[in-house]
Amino acid sequence: MATNAVDETEATKATTDEKAVDTTESDEVPQTEVPAAADDAQTKEETPSGVGQGAAAVVSAALGVVSLTGSWIGTVASARQNLVGQLETAQNAGVAQQIQAVYGDAWQTTALWGGLFALIALVVGVVTLARPAFGTPGRIQAPWIKSVAWAGVALGVIGLFLAVLKYTGILLGLPSAS
Repeated sequence: MATNAVDETEATKATTDEKAVDTTESDEVPQTEVPAAADDAQTKEETPSGVGQGAAAVVSAALGVVSLTGSWIGTVASARQNLVGQLETAQNAGVAQQIQAVYGDAWQTTALWGGLFALIALVVGVVTLARPAFGTPGRIQAPWIKSVAWAGVALGVIGLFLAVLKYTGILLGLPSAS
């Protein structure tokens, strides 16, 4: 009976060793498959991810919002123009001339800065939308990038339109001096 137990243990060991050898042999990868995996990794690294286009679309939309709401630089330029108008206007100048020098020029400066931000938003949005035409053939632009870029273009057009209306005095023009 003791010999049977020893024989069974040796048989189990031999079977386990053979399985271990068999499993290590089946895990080996043929040499032809390794370069193909490396080529796939290189292809993934070389294809653009669209992060730059997404960032440009968001920047376009943000600049469009800034053109509508105003910017810090526009506020500072307006305040500066207001101060220049106060310094250059003579005390004996007429009321209409004082209003134009102090408030009108500052309002137009604000409109110019808003128009500049709107124009930049418009250009960045259009370039973002046109970029796939000059990129990798067959690569599609993500739908959210198109949507955000179109929003930037729309906000840029609206901001540019409002800036022109503000600058010309059609929208919220200066009060009359009479």
